Amino acid sequence: MNRIAALVAAACLLLTGCATVEQGKPVATGTNATKAPTKAPTTKKSTSREYVPTEGNKDPTKKIDGVVAFDYKPGLHIDPAKRVAYDKAPPFGGAHDQAWAACMGVVYPEAVHTESIVHSLEHGAVWISYEPGLGEDGVKALAKRVDGKPYLLMSPFPGQDAPVSLQSWGRQLKVDSADDERIDQFITATLRNKYLTPEPGASCDVLGPPHFDQDDPPPFDPTPPGPDAVPVTGG
Repeated sequence: MNRIAALVAAACLLLTGCATVEQGKPVATGTNATKAPTKAPTTKKSTSREYVPTEGNKDPTKKIDGVVAFDYKPGLHIDPAKRVAYDKAPPFGGAHDQAWAACMGVVYPEAVHTESIVHSLEHGAVWISYEPGLGEDGVKALAKRVDGKPYLLMSPFPGQDAPVSLQSWGRQLKVDSADDERIDQFITATLRNKYLTPEPGASCDVLGPPHFDQDDPPPFDPTPPGPDAVPVTGG
């Protein structure tokens, strides 16, 4: 290396470090063909600021490894007696119940009517679901993130294929552990994100009976949707 090249290289190291920012590797939008990684990547820890939605950073989930993205049409309300044939488990968009699930930091100890929770996502909520076999310590760690915090809700979801799953409207992240740092990144990136959510800031308050009773919520139905189920696209 000649003297001029050496000086240029030294200046680069002093001023910028000549580093590149490592980006996330989200699964391609609209497909589940490739299983998203559930284990936390061994990369340099990022600052929380880069996950805050802004005009120049409308979808910070693109920087989070393992996020699945899908476009869903909003506003598809169905009769409470109907069910939706969701295409994802847990679902994170599509047709949903007319009544939303209370989502002002509510920790539901039992699985809840799925169609109501999807309505909450349309309002900008983030739903943390967990496999019922998750240990007590993991459940407590998740509940600490949710309890009493606006636009967050949590419940078990029987049959999900990861210990922990996070849902916002059109976005999902599945992880293996309740202490995965991507959980907080996802919440920061999607909670009431006006660029991704159809109705950001719409009510997450308790509706009460007969619509949705937080203290006695409509239960989760573990049976497969029947032939009269509404498609996820409505209709």
